[in-house]
Amino acid sequence: MTQVLVTGASGLVGRALVPALAAAGHDIAVAVRRPDAPGLPPGLFADTRVHVVGDIGPDTEWDAALAGVEAVVHLAARVHVMKEGDGDPLMLYCRVNAEGTARLATAAAAAGVKRFVLVSTVKVMGDSDRGRPLTEDQTPAPADAYGLSKWAGEKALLDVCQQGRMQSVILRPPLVYGPGVKGNMLNLLKLLRWAPPLPLAGIDNRRSLISAANLADAIACCLRHPQAGGIYFVRDAEDVSTPELIRRLGAAIGRPARLFPAPGVVLRLAAALTGPSGAAARLLDSLRVDDAKIRRDLGWTPPYDMVQGLGEMASWFASPSESSTGVASR
Repeated sequence: MTQVLVTGASGLVGRALVPALAAAGHDIAVAVRRPDAPGLPPGLFADTRVHVVGDIGPDTEWDAALAGVEAVVHLAARVHVMKEGDGDPLMLYCRVNAEGTARLATAAAAAGVKRFVLVSTVKVMGDSDRGRPLTEDQTPAPADAYGLSKWAGEKALLDVCQQGRMQSVILRPPLVYGPGVKGNMLNLLKLLRWAPPLPLAGIDNRRSLISAANLADAIACCLRHPQAGGIYFVRDAEDVSTPELIRRLGAAIGRPARLFPAPGVVLRLAAALTGPSGAAARLLDSLRVDDAKIRRDLGWTPPYDMVQGLGEMASWFASPSESSTGVASR
């Protein structure tokens, strides 16, 4: 049994991870910004030690939360803000995702933590796979403030681990979905509930996704496998096009997906005029990851297929008390 500290435990991935680690027999402590986050399943933190650490950044105090801990899973992050109102978003992202990670990693190493699992993001590689699935040996090329800050967090962790005995594991998931999702995926679910015609039938792309349950299983694998270390891409067992994802989401919530084709240039122009920067890429471009390394080195394969993952998310979405309170993706 390993004593594990999980940050961001009330987020999308944490909601799946904490019960999975408890079922595996781990002794769990969780770090949260506040103890009364809305929309949490009852009993999520049962039999766990809860540490309220406040905002995560360069000055966060971690000593009490790290006492007796052997491994850390760092999920907490400043994720995408749909309508960024601050004049310097990069500074805000870096304060949490880079400086906050550096602070926690330094404190963890000083406390004698043996393994630190950081959940990063495919966004450190940019918004497109440029024609072939991304691999761990490619050079990061983040295209926005979020991706830049997460890459800086990765480098901060690696710098700390090079100075001592703490081992680092970095996971780079693509889009994560599941019960409690928010952002673009939640907006798409709400749109599909009304079943409007959408001009997306002609999009010919492929994108990797991963359910929160599969990502939680991959994290658990990285905690228990003696050879875990380095950087891994993770994904569900299949990639899907944007039209196929919409059809599957519609089927999962019991609504028809009414799609018709439109020229890609028109869609890109419409996205540029009506959406934030990068919206067209997320809709039209391919973004695939190659998960061969984690399969080969750790023997990990996703235990749940996409139909199961989308079904669980649809069941959550059908509950009004849940779908109105989507939680952060980390």
